[in-house]
Amino acid sequence: MIRVYLLDDHEVVRRGLRELLEVEEDIEVVGESASAAEATRRIPALRPHVMVLDARLPDGSGIDVCRDVRSVDPTVAGLVLTSFDDDEALRAAVMAGAAGYLLKDIRGTQLVDSIRRVAAGETLLDEGVVARLRKQWGHDVEDPRLSELSPQERRILQHIAEGLTNRQIGETMSLAEKTVKNYVTSVLAKMGLERRTQAAVYVAKHGSAAPDGR
Repeated sequence: MIRVYLLDDHEVVRRGLRELLEVEEDIEVVGESASAAEATRRIPALRPHVMVLDARLPDGSGIDVCRDVRSVDPTVAGLVLTSFDDDEALRAAVMAGAAGYLLKDIRGTQLVDSIRRVAAGETLLDEGVVARLRKQWGHDVEDPRLSELSPQERRILQHIAEGLTNRQIGETMSLAEKTVKNYVTSVLAKMGLERRTQAAVYVAKHGSAAPDGR
């Protein structure tokens, strides 16, 4: 059974989505909400396989919810629904770890099929588009996750990528080891990373994370 969570600030839309999905024998709607804050709080506890997220909400966006939830539980697949087809939103969805970015004029059967596919581990994002956006990120477009880090946190990320232990980072930055540990936890969570080795791979691909570029 595929467990699905619905996020949309329009009740009629949520009701329509629920009715569309609940007739499917292999899909169960385990929860729904109208706000980003409520969804971010409830989804990790309900542990759906797929979250269907409205891109634009009064208190945020489904893309933010996707990033925040996946930083806690990366096994939850995100499908972003939007009325607007633009590269900026697609770029943000990709960086948030979304498995799909769909326009709201999609047919019901296509949405059901998309949910099944991402629940099975597929990604619906066009590889050519993703490659083009990743090429942009390597040049003049900064990963939006980095903008969420303070200059101190970016230095911490850089030192993690260099393989320094918490004690070594503390000595380098004149910080207590416990303080460094707290920074490391915060940095990995904001970046949606689970392990220090992932931080090293990230910096190797994207270049220096330090605020001064070194």
